[in-house]
Amino acid sequence: MEAVRASAAWVASRSSHVTVDLQEIEKVVDKIQGNVPKVEWDFEGIHYFDNGPLTVQYLFVLDALNFCFWPDKDLSYDHLASGLKLALEKDKTALDANRLQNYTGPEIRQLLNWPRPLPIEEERVRLLHEVGLELERSFGGEAANLVKAAGNSAATLIELITRHFPGFRDHSLYKGHQVFLYKRAQIFVADLWGAFKGQNYGEFHDINSITIFADYIVPAVLRELGILKYGSNLSCSIDSNSEIVPGSEEEVEIRACSIYAVEKMRDLISKKFGKQLLSIDIDLWLWSCGVQNMALSHHRTLSIYY
Repeated sequence: MEAVRASAAWVASRSSHVTVDLQEIEKVVDKIQGNVPKVEWDFEGIHYFDNGPLTVQYLFVLDALNFCFWPDKDLSYDHLASGLKLALEKDKTALDANRLQNYTGPEIRQLLNWPRPLPIEEERVRLLHEVGLELERSFGGEAANLVKAAGNSAATLIELITRHFPGFRDHSLYKGHQVFLYKRAQIFVADLWGAFKGQNYGEFHDINSITIFADYIVPAVLRELGILKYGSNLSCSIDSNSEIVPGSEEEVEIRACSIYAVEKMRDLISKKFGKQLLSIDIDLWLWSCGVQNMALSHHRTLSIYY
């Protein structure tokens, strides 16, 4: 996504709270010799997969809800992915478009087998309704038709998603400039590509256009590696678990600089070692490092976008 890359670079060039350390990027790249450990999609066995349209429906609903777990210390992405998987295994119609439009908060909890209100639960309800309504109105009720309409282009699919589904429009305004980050729209493409192993619904001729998915975990890992440096006030806020305001300069810089840093890492690996890595592969590696080290301090922002 060129708009995401350009936005990230624009923010990084003007950032005042977050710095990308290019020397540390080179150290990391040299240490791994340009070899990012391969992390297979669904390496934990938590996702639904039947090699057909229902998997696409599952992934789209999953990524519509894939945000903001940290306010509940016991809740994680795994609960969401495995909860939806079990719901589908019990009832293949659980994620039908007409049903998505009518779920209540308590019913979503029941669907996920979660015992208490979810973080930002009202927004999760609203987004499910939005997905169900627009899938029914424009795509015959099936996310598979949305994917087919993209003609095997990741960039086109993201454009369709953000045009039809406002809840995926991960934009921010930074110093008067519109910034595009598109975490959940891009991760849907990556999930399709990973689940279907680049075939069928996961075949995209421009999969290399996808950037990393700017969330909470990847920036924390980049900071631990020394690649991201935070100013003292921001460091104190994060290390003391204070909330960072959504859309604030600090929040936008953390996310945009993470994307920019990984693009620099990717370019350097290509230049020094002649290896053409996908940002998806680097993201999966960094994310898996983060989930294995949950003691890492991460920024905390109440957001529907990640």
